[in-house]
Amino acid sequence: MLIKKKTCIALSIIPQYFLVKLLSNFPEFIETYYSNGIYPLISKFLRYTLGWLPFSFGDLLYTFAGLYILKWLYKNRTRWRIDTKNWLVDVFAGVAIIYGAFHFCWGLNYHRLPLHESLNLKHEYTTEQLVRVTNSLIKKSNAVHFEITKNDTIKVDIPLRKSDVFEMVPTGYNYLKIKFPHLNYQPVSLKKSIYSYPLTYMGFSGYLNPLTNEAQVDKLIPIYKYPTTAAHEIAHQLGYAAENEANFIGFLATINHNNIYFRYTGYTFALRFCLNEIYRRDRELYKGVVSSINPGIIKNYKEVSEFWEAHKNPTEPIFKAFYSVFLKANKQSKGIKSYSYVVALIVNYFETSKISY
Repeated sequence: MLIKKKTCIALSIIPQYFLVKLLSNFPEFIETYYSNGIYPLISKFLRYTLGWLPFSFGDLLYTFAGLYILKWLYKNRTRWRIDTKNWLVDVFAGVAIIYGAFHFCWGLNYHRLPLHESLNLKHEYTTEQLVRVTNSLIKKSNAVHFEITKNDTIKVDIPLRKSDVFEMVPTGYNYLKIKFPHLNYQPVSLKKSIYSYPLTYMGFSGYLNPLTNEAQVDKLIPIYKYPTTAAHEIAHQLGYAAENEANFIGFLATINHNNIYFRYTGYTFALRFCLNEIYRRDRELYKGVVSSINPGIIKNYKEVSEFWEAHKNPTEPIFKAFYSVFLKANKQSKGIKSYSYVVALIVNYFETSKISY
């Protein structure tokens, strides 16, 4: 009886796969009935259940699961030769359970309507539009930078503890929900990952645990990156799986914050993406645009670059390649480069809204 149950569970991976494939062709259905239907209930339940814990339950879950898998593989190291069929049944039963839990708890959000469609924004933009928005971001970034430092050559040192940032991040969402009620973020489930060292050497600053809905932030990254990283992971919690969309919502949450340091990190976060896109399109144009940025802002950028440079290692490209494949399998055709496609959202949002910076 147990073997039959395991076989049924293992075989369920096939209909699960085709069901997800089928649903991915109906983003409006997922948007209505999953992303804005049952998912918010799942997300809130998990955050109410685990958010109060001062440590990452998800990281512990990964630890015990990893140890269990290693133990199982050791115990069954020769069984696959003798009892191949049942060995494969056990393996695929585990895969089927994880696959189903991933998509039920969070993963179907990869197949919801693109955010630019929900906001009635265009998906393309011209270089002229890009430069116009970038120059506006430079003016705002320079102004906020000078308001903090009173000297355009000094980098901003954020006088906050990382734990303070965690407590303050939801405030930006409180302001943002006035215009976008569905971005209401309550309760909070934001944690420092116990795997911060491995995360750093893999080149990641945070992640969302899809099974526990805990937003994880690498505790080693510079404090300058904390507000935007935490806001990005909260966007994932709220059901925005695409990296460019999480970047965009994180940007909005930080520039709408009442704390000037949050606003500074938000504006300079968006500015850097826009600058990178100008550099990709026209290097001569980039040189002219970047020359108007306060030197102190460039020093903050350099601080972050030096941090990642100091942790570069041969395994980082491998992990990023695997993650890129994962993103491509979930309708992000550009893989890890999808992070930079936030520029299309930023440019079209501010061009359409005619917002004064």
